[in-house]
Amino acid sequence: MPRPVVSTDTASGDTAPAAPSAQERAPYLEALRAYAARNPGRLNVPGHKGGYGTDPEAVGVFGRKAFELDIPPGIPGIDAGERPSALDRAQRLAAEVWGAKRTWFLINGASQGNHAALLALAHRGREVIVQRNAHSSTIDALILSGLRPIFVEPEIDDELHIAHCVTAEALERALDAAPRAAGVVVVSPTYYGAVADVAELCRRSHARGVPIVVDEAWGAHLGFHEQLPPSALELGADLVVSSTHKSVGSLTQSAMLHLGRESLLDEDVVDRCVTTVESTSPNSLLVGSLDAARRFVATRGRDALAATLATVERARAGVERLPGLSVVRSLDGRASVAALDPLRLMIDVRGTGASGFTISALLRSLCDVHLELCADTIVVAAFGVGEPEDSADRLVAALARAVAELGRGRDRGGQGFTPPPRWGDLVMTPREAFFAPSEIVPFEQAVGRVAAESLAAYPPGIPNVLPGERIERAALDYVRATLERGGAVRGPADRSVRTLRVVAADCA
Repeated sequence: MPRPVVSTDTASGDTAPAAPSAQERAPYLEALRAYAARNPGRLNVPGHKGGYGTDPEAVGVFGRKAFELDIPPGIPGIDAGERPSALDRAQRLAAEVWGAKRTWFLINGASQGNHAALLALAHRGREVIVQRNAHSSTIDALILSGLRPIFVEPEIDDELHIAHCVTAEALERALDAAPRAAGVVVVSPTYYGAVADVAELCRRSHARGVPIVVDEAWGAHLGFHEQLPPSALELGADLVVSSTHKSVGSLTQSAMLHLGRESLLDEDVVDRCVTTVESTSPNSLLVGSLDAARRFVATRGRDALAATLATVERARAGVERLPGLSVVRSLDGRASVAALDPLRLMIDVRGTGASGFTISALLRSLCDVHLELCADTIVVAAFGVGEPEDSADRLVAALARAVAELGRGRDRGGQGFTPPPRWGDLVMTPREAFFAPSEIVPFEQAVGRVAAESLAAYPPGIPNVLPGERIERAALDYVRATLERGGAVRGPADRSVRTLRVVAADCA
């Protein structure tokens, strides 16, 4: 993978600019700016006409420049006309930086990448091996693609009550059980920061001629500093979903899809699948932010990550001085985990007697500090490339205040830490269940029925029940407990979760 174009003299500590590089440019962003600066006649969409045809307060809040740069597709010099267009050049630069054969900019998040990835796999067969703690967008992709999932269970952490990655041995068993598998889908890093042994998973899958898709939504920054684990592309993945906005600084909802240089997947097929699930009106601000984020990580990424790593270490040291809290620095002994992503600070809260839900709620209410993830036993703070140093101090101060508040007798809400339950049996494919005749039943009466919709407790958004699975009592109890502790649930049409949609009795 190319290194940033600003290099460091390790002997003197001085930084000196490298030779001029195309990575110092942002062709798509520059093309947007040049177009807006011409003050073109806007007799096309969007209807805000560069900010003159919309709410004045919105212009004041977002800035007129945002409206001026909100440019529709099909503009020569930006994404149309002479090839390669500015968009073509921007995506090629991204492929170069991340080490891909080809990169697509996505404007519907990593979810769009998962949808496209499984549609591409559906061109190769009807079954797919999927890590069971995949994100809910992967389950949606199973519905869209019609693929029949062969689920492989991740390693379960009985101490922290969380799911990690897939072991190579578990994948091998799944490959034996599904000799016609169109592909494999795994997650690395997990929402908690556990990084799988991607190299070995790729080796096992490729030995069978089976492509492997890695949902690396949480790892867009991997490989850009020597203290970080290598990226899935470096380790041989065929297709990698990368949620660029999560750590590398593009706008929310922007992401990338990377095709491996030696991928077993057809580039043209992937391209058609990306097009199928993208808007015909892609947001230029999102695309421009991806171009800029690529330039940032290419030219300043290593130095920015060095600063972030120092900030994270400052936070770790501060947290470990607080009573009842400890930092999870490694997951040694977990066969599925090759490394931990240091940009995700995992904090074990069990020593406080409170749940992670309670700790997180206190941080929000007392200090307006928002964590990325909370669960029964842990909370997770997510750091980005170039994280400000004061983020560490603010986090530690907020945690100190929360722990002190608990010491004053506040309800700790941590009695009886609840491990996530095992998943129910898959009776129908997710697509079959989603489109089958269904009925709505009270939440408590859904036990034993076949789900027609997902139940994914947020955080972390991993389906506890998915369409086609038989609903177990333990899963409903876990979802209910998550709601009572301040979490949310994605999937059911009834957002209050008083009722659930299940497959009609005579169809299950």
